[in-house]
Amino acid sequence: MIISGFVSLIYHEIAAFFAFIKALLIVIPASLLVYYFTRSKKDNILGSREAFLLVSLSWIFASLAGALPFVFSGAIPAYTDAFFETMSGFTTTGASILTDIESLPRGMLFWRSMTHWLGGMGIVVLTVALIPLLGVGGTKLLKAEAPGPIVDKITPKITETAKILWSIYVAFTVIEATLLIIGGMDLFDALTHTFGTLATGGFSTRNASVGAFNSGFIQIVITVFMIMAGMNFNLYYKIISGNFKDFFRDTEMKVYLSIFGIATILIAVNLLKTYNGFGESLRFAGFQAASILTTTGFSTADFAVWPAFSRNVLFFLMFVGGCAGSTGGGMKVIRLTTMFKVGINEMKHLIYPRGVFLMRINGIAVRKDIVYPIAGFIFFYVGLLLAVTLIVATGGYDILTSFSTSLATLGNIGPGFGKIGPSLNYAFYPAYIKWILSAAMMLGRLEIYTVLVLFTPHFWRR
Repeated sequence: MIISGFVSLIYHEIAAFFAFIKALLIVIPASLLVYYFTRSKKDNILGSREAFLLVSLSWIFASLAGALPFVFSGAIPAYTDAFFETMSGFTTTGASILTDIESLPRGMLFWRSMTHWLGGMGIVVLTVALIPLLGVGGTKLLKAEAPGPIVDKITPKITETAKILWSIYVAFTVIEATLLIIGGMDLFDALTHTFGTLATGGFSTRNASVGAFNSGFIQIVITVFMIMAGMNFNLYYKIISGNFKDFFRDTEMKVYLSIFGIATILIAVNLLKTYNGFGESLRFAGFQAASILTTTGFSTADFAVWPAFSRNVLFFLMFVGGCAGSTGGGMKVIRLTTMFKVGINEMKHLIYPRGVFLMRINGIAVRKDIVYPIAGFIFFYVGLLLAVTLIVATGGYDILTSFSTSLATLGNIGPGFGKIGPSLNYAFYPAYIKWILSAAMMLGRLEIYTVLVLFTPHFWRR
């Protein structure tokens, strides 16, 4: 908030600056009170239950506090709308209630995009990186928040792992922002769009999103970095450490890039009559395929008016998401790949009932204790999709809008189809639906289990 306050001062936005000051006058004393009442606790080691509760509450209270500057500045007067926008930012969903983004003070736009950047790598992961006092509990915190079924410790100490991941994240931020400046953006737009790209969030400073810049170079740069952000960040550490063998044999990465490549080609061919030549249609197709697959949500065109085949390909991509260990949302490629292999094995068993078939990922046999949680996750994911769809439908909205809204928020995608298309927003929803959608965004970002476990009787038993 302090950094965003300084941005407000640079652009002479005094009212916005004092909005951040007011928010800090609430947040800092509240934080000091929490510290005061817990400072005497000697045990710094967190159990699994404490980790799940702490992670969930961290995201809730970060969003509650992060909404204050929007309300105090008048940029988003209604607290429900401000909370929705902030939760959408921290969870890197990119769903917005703003109808005129460009009218907001630049300090507020910077804070809006910074919520993406912080939420992309994770608020708790940042804490683990900066506060080694968490000790053993840091591993449980990272596991509770990590996007994917498996948490890889790339170094023996979890704090070192978190620092390495954040170092890679910051390095990518600097590189992309520099390239966008070379492409014609000013520093403000370059940073805000970099935040949205690497976090796979999608908040833009323009009403027309990335399409407002009308630059092929900028579109290509953002496409490349969206794809990079949707990959497992542990793979980049393997490249840095010279472990190219593990990088190139990674099953999830190969499936992920294949899905992107096939979807891009299919859409590009279908758009040949919409754009001038294959090169232009390939650029628009690649950008939008990357945006939906990685759950970023940027747009360079209104894909709602594209041919039906292209829209259907994008719709199917909404079910996939990025890789485990990425900043992307959705079901994750590794889960879908694993369940596909399970299905193939089951068909083999029908033919050879006494056969023994191993399922391998990255050349390693996958244990059943990994497969079962993945199957459970997909069950809960689909169940929540249907539940949120029904809740949205209580407002009288059609099935396409209701289901697309559920999929776009639980999958942390942002734009969808129907009344929440790329040129539209979520402002028309009543307050109760916005609170439900905020909860769906958090459930999707924290991989469902972390939050749902809090509502089980076993969690509260000693």
